[in-house]
Amino acid sequence: MPADSEAVAEQVFAALADPTRRAILAELAARGPATATDLAARLPITRQAIAKHLGLLSDAGLVVAEPGERRRVRYRLDSAPMRVAQQFLAALARDWDGPLAALRAHLDREE
Repeated sequence: MPADSEAVAEQVFAALADPTRRAILAELAARGPATATDLAARLPITRQAIAKHLGLLSDAGLVVAEPGERRRVRYRLDSAPMRVAQQFLAALARDWDGPLAALRAHLDREE
């Protein structure tokens, strides 16, 4: 995962852009760590597709692969990159709040 917070946020947003990856994250959040096979049994997608999406989520730092029993890899959530993305959005919001409030005040005066 990149150290630069903007790059981290970019990877998180790219990962979250896909509804299947969001469903995988929601499933892991709701039920805890799982293997690709477990997730494929719960979601309407093949194990191979789940594995591909898990790789992308792992690249973004949103899931961590952990060795499980009998050489099975279990995936768990890592919320740290999500917090970086939230901080990025909060900073953007702060940058826009002042100018938007000034615009609103100007438009209110024009009326």
